[in-house]
Amino acid sequence: MDKSVKKVRINIPMVLTWTRIALIPLIVGVFMIPTSILSMHSQNLLGCIFFIVAAVTDALDGFIARRYGMGTTLGAFLDPVADKLMVSAALIVLLAFGRVDMLVALVIIGREITVSALREWMARVGESGKVKVNWFGKIKAIAQMVSIPMLLYFDPIGAWNVYLTGTILIYIAAILTIYSMFVYLKAAAPFFSSEPKQK
Repeated sequence: MDKSVKKVRINIPMVLTWTRIALIPLIVGVFMIPTSILSMHSQNLLGCIFFIVAAVTDALDGFIARRYGMGTTLGAFLDPVADKLMVSAALIVLLAFGRVDMLVALVIIGREITVSALREWMARVGESGKVKVNWFGKIKAIAQMVSIPMLLYFDPIGAWNVYLTGTILIYIAAILTIYSMFVYLKAAAPFFSSEPKQK
């Protein structure tokens, strides 16, 4: 086990990760409030704000954990899970309101499931280092984190068509998603015939 990963259960990065998880039902729930109580514009604004706050906690928890040596085994597990749940929940909302193409949502969510399974397999054969996050994956994540709040907000800001900008970025994210997945699969392909290491 990496000595930098400590068994401290509660610290700032963990609080930020749990905050991100707690925001997920809010991102979905705000769009379930009747428009007679909360206008569609207000729902869009709140959904966008909740997602941005969650995305900020994603950036902060990893930085603080690395910078101050606060990484934990639970945090290492929860962080990617929280990210995938957050993105998937937001995409489901966008799909329900017709703001994202079904194929785009399927590609992004399907890729996350595939890469997660791939990393689990590679860890079992002792080659997890072969499928570490690459630059394409990081750029894809940035494109997602910028496009999704735009699509949640939806409404134009003056002459700026926020929805169109978000749509272009989500398609870029989908293309990078496919490419990065094939990069991971190519790196892992030589080990598909390997036997899992005995614990």
